[in-house]
Amino acid sequence: MPYAATRTLPQQHTRITATNGKAAPACPGHAGVLPEEEAPHNEHALAAGQCCSAIVHRIAAPADEVWALVRRFDQPQAYKSFVKSCRLVDGDGATVGSVRELVVVSGLPADNSRERLEILDDERRVISFRILGGEHRLANYRSVTTVHEAAAPPPDGGPLTVVAESYVVDVPSGNTAEETCIFINTIIQANLQNLARKVLR
Repeated sequence: MPYAATRTLPQQHTRITATNGKAAPACPGHAGVLPEEEAPHNEHALAAGQCCSAIVHRIAAPADEVWALVRRFDQPQAYKSFVKSCRLVDGDGATVGSVRELVVVSGLPADNSRERLEILDDERRVISFRILGGEHRLANYRSVTTVHEAAAPPPDGGPLTVVAESYVVDVPSGNTAEETCIFINTIIQANLQNLARKVLR
């Protein structure tokens, strides 16, 4: 079943979208969106028939508090509201190679997903996973999420954390790259907004 979205442009490499709705320079590297030291983690090599995008969200909270939730490969439902449940089937959730099985909430064009932890770097605050299989349309999906402190604090002088989640995925048959990214970006935006609510409450 194709994603519900208006067809616009033919398949193309999508532009990065910030939560203020403005487009930023295109991947790889996401120049101008992320600090230079974070950009390499969010580069994705695109194969034919794939698309790539990223969402950036700012949270007025310490980076360590945000990272404490983001790093939990074994508990994505802590802030990802579209995940109904998670079960580890291999590994401990803190070791690269760990595999989880997710059950997705009803209403999405998916039932479950099997995912492998690719990166978990507590020092640099980077986590990455790859979808191995499941009942959904996100083939060859790989996501990277980085958490870092902003270079400048907000006007009130409090802490500010920038969370960036990028991905690459096959464009499903019957969809354009634009439609695919609109669908995935909407989910990521909702997850990051929920992450902010969880951290700030």
